[in-house]
Amino acid sequence: MLRVTSNMMNSQLMLNLNRNTYQMSQTQNQLASGRKINKPSDNPVGITYSLRYRTELSSNEQYQSNVDSALSWLDYNDTVLNQAGDVIQKLRELTVQAANGTNPQSALDSVKEEVSQLKEQLVDIANSKINGKYIFNGQTYDKKPYPDSDNANKVITDSGQVNFIVGEGIKLPINVTGNDVFGTDQDQDNLFTVVDTIMDALEKGNFPELSKQLTNIDTRVDKILTVRADIGAKTNRVELMQDRLKDMELNLTDLQSKTEDADYAKIIMDSKIQENIYNASLSSGAKIIQPSLVDFLR
Repeated sequence: MLRVTSNMMNSQLMLNLNRNTYQMSQTQNQLASGRKINKPSDNPVGITYSLRYRTELSSNEQYQSNVDSALSWLDYNDTVLNQAGDVIQKLRELTVQAANGTNPQSALDSVKEEVSQLKEQLVDIANSKINGKYIFNGQTYDKKPYPDSDNANKVITDSGQVNFIVGEGIKLPINVTGNDVFGTDQDQDNLFTVVDTIMDALEKGNFPELSKQLTNIDTRVDKILTVRADIGAKTNRVELMQDRLKDMELNLTDLQSKTEDADYAKIIMDSKIQENIYNASLSSGAKIIQPSLVDFLR
C-alpha cells in the first residue's frame, strides 16, 4: 500500500485549487469579454480563421465603399447626359423653327442669341464634375476638359478609363469621355460644331444649312442614347455587385461570430459548475488540513 504523507495531500490540494482557479479565471474572461478566444493560445486554429474573416470583412467594406462611389459617379453621368439631352432637344426645336423660310432676319437673330446661350449651357455640362473631378476628361479628371467655349469643337478629351475595384480582381470602368458624348474634332456631328454651324447659318439666313444640321443633331442624339444605355448596363451590374457584397458581409460576420463569440448560456452554466467545484475543493481541503497532532492531543 502506498504511504500517503501530509505533504502529498497538501500538494494535491494545492494542485486542485490552482486548476479550479485557472478554469474559473478563463470562464470569467469569456463572460467579461463576450468572446471565447481572448488570446491565440485559447484556440490556435480558431484564431487563424478569425484573422482571415476579419481581413475579408475589411476588404469587403472597402469594396462596398467603392461600389457606392461608382454608383454615385454613374448616376451623376446619367443625370448630366439627361441635361445634355434636354439642351439638344431645345436646340432641335429652335433649328426646326428657324429653318422655316418665312422667318425674317430679326427672328433668326433672336434664335441665334438663344442658341448661343444653349451652347454655353452645353459647355457647362461638358465641364461637369463630381467630388472635385471632371467626369468627361478620363484619367486627367483634375483638368477642365472644355476651358474655352469658342474652341470646344476642337477639344480632344483624355481617353483613359477611370476604374473602380468592386471585388477581388474586378475592375469596372465607369467613366465616359467628352468625345464619346459630344463628338471628336473629326466628327461631322460634333455637337459644338453643329451649334457653331447653326449659329452661322442663322446669321446668314442659310435655311438649307439649318435643315441639314437637323440630321447631325439626330445622329448625335442617337450616340448619346447609346452612351446612356451603356451607363445603365454598368449601373445594373454594380447594383448586383452591391447585393453580392452585402450577402458576403452577412456570411462572413456569421462565421466570425461562430468562431469568436462566447455562448453565454453555456458559459454561465460552466461558471456555476466551476464555482461549486472550487467551493467543494476548499471544503474538502479544510477537512484534510485541519486535523493535526496538536488537535489530536487536545
